[in-house]
Amino acid sequence: MSRTVYVCCGTGCLANNSMDVYKELKNLIEKYEVDAEVKTTVKATGCNGLCEKGPLVKIQPDDICYSKVKASDAEEIVKKTLLNGEIIDRLLIFDTAKGKKVTSHKDTDFYKSQHKIALRNIGEIDPANIDDYIERGGYEALRKALSQMTPDEVISEIEKSGLRGRGGGGFPTGRKWRQCDSIESYPKYVICNGDEGDPGAFMDRSIMEGDPNTVIEGMTICAYSIKSKDGFIYIRDEYSLALKNMNAAIKQAKERGFLGKNILGSGFDFDIQIVRGGGAFVCGESTALMQSIEGNVGEPRAKYIHSVEKGLWGQPTILNNVETWANIPEIIYKGSEWFRSIGTDNSKGTKVFSLVGKVKNTGLVEIPMGTTLKELVFKIGGGIIGDKKFKAVQSGGPSGGCIPESLMHLPVDFDTLKEAGSMMGSGGIIVMDERTCMVDVARYYLQFLSEESCGKCTACREGIKRMLEILTDICNGKGTKEDLELLEDLCHTVEKASLCALGKTAPNPVLTTLKYFKDEYLSHINEKRCPAGVCANLTTFEIDEKLCKGCGICAKNCPSSAISGERGKPHHIDETKCVKCGNCVDNCKFNAIKVKKGVRA
Repeated sequence: MSRTVYVCCGTGCLANNSMDVYKELKNLIEKYEVDAEVKTTVKATGCNGLCEKGPLVKIQPDDICYSKVKASDAEEIVKKTLLNGEIIDRLLIFDTAKGKKVTSHKDTDFYKSQHKIALRNIGEIDPANIDDYIERGGYEALRKALSQMTPDEVISEIEKSGLRGRGGGGFPTGRKWRQCDSIESYPKYVICNGDEGDPGAFMDRSIMEGDPNTVIEGMTICAYSIKSKDGFIYIRDEYSLALKNMNAAIKQAKERGFLGKNILGSGFDFDIQIVRGGGAFVCGESTALMQSIEGNVGEPRAKYIHSVEKGLWGQPTILNNVETWANIPEIIYKGSEWFRSIGTDNSKGTKVFSLVGKVKNTGLVEIPMGTTLKELVFKIGGGIIGDKKFKAVQSGGPSGGCIPESLMHLPVDFDTLKEAGSMMGSGGIIVMDERTCMVDVARYYLQFLSEESCGKCTACREGIKRMLEILTDICNGKGTKEDLELLEDLCHTVEKASLCALGKTAPNPVLTTLKYFKDEYLSHINEKRCPAGVCANLTTFEIDEKLCKGCGICAKNCPSSAISGERGKPHHIDETKCVKCGNCVDNCKFNAIKVKKGVRA
């Protein structure tokens, strides 16, 4: 009998010292000779998904999962659980949906509602050890493609699967491969886009960190189908762990014959190089990314020339993002019909999301296409922190849209989100509550996009900047009704006239907040008031004496000592000292602190 202890060492858990937990467990297991009766192995894995509860430690086959583990807990885990089979109740995961602790992570609503394809191995293998990947069926799809399928059959299988690109555009993957294969010009190139610059997004990073070989296998299968010999993985410069694990995986794949010359004795040659990103958000755009690989400034070009015809160095090129590549081995190994059975009519399979913001269970999730936003936020996500009122979700990164509570019944798929004014994007979902100002949200994303615009085309460069100026004026109490008309006109101009997707989709946050939250814009303009209490120039807080219990928590959390009062009696806010930080509102358990109506600060 053998036992394996899996310690989450994804970037999030590493920031919470999970590597110390891993090292301490490993040392203590050797010290107490746990493997005298039962052979115990400790593995450092990629992200387990439930980042809010990390670091996570899973023990198999006992099916025990401990959360928020510290290095100081390691000795207790070894002595009680590994040596004596006792469960440590205080370390078990608290399932917010059930309102109780559970022994297995599989029993939480967070995990039960997921269907993992791209994330199938993450948290279950040591990403630095290719043998772990092979033991779970890794490279069997490549072996099948090279020995049992022609290049044309591989493309046909991807076409029939209905797989659409997971990087945001949703273009049919098989159609892209077919178009590239039909171009009789060589060499051809295969590229993995691992740039992922969206705020709050970490889907691609987690795959590269936790299961790098699945990306390599997917790219190699594609290279075989289009007769390419050279591939590139473009990794965001800040992703040091992804870079490390990808480099190690490429080296091991070459040593085992899965990359390089005469792969698996088939006569097929293919190799992969890693290129570090230049730190620009626009380099996530396909043509700008190719410019960057070539050593040029990362600027997009017009799309009337398709990359499948003339891409990298003017040659036919296939570019897909990390998640798309992670799906390829499973489709080839299990078949297109299996993949088509998951999802909706026009959006097959699953989608990986980073679920962040004002939600209880932040983390990495993979759900079948067609899952509703409500299920994603309130079942998997566990609802809103502090049980505050839900306001909106922002999907698709900085160029996505904000979807209100009234549309939470919508299924998550490419077409439905687009109809709602948002987009799938690469998979970022940011949850917002009642303390979120939607005007400020639009301003924030326009600020980001203004800074990240490459400046090549006037519509994007100047249009976004002017939109940002208007939004800033509204947030500062200087907006007018006429500004809203001008803002909407600018949105449509930038949308139509911009060269690449950064500019074309930049108006989405503005248009959706104008559509679904126009009342907030009007409050800023007409009442000179920010209903959420976020815009400092338009906010004055007051304490409702009928609701205040005099507990003093607000005063303790006030950084400017603006709140005073006797214990057990209503407190008061000195407006001359208040810095409008909102700490008092966020910490009041009785909802006694309000934004004063009809008064400009």
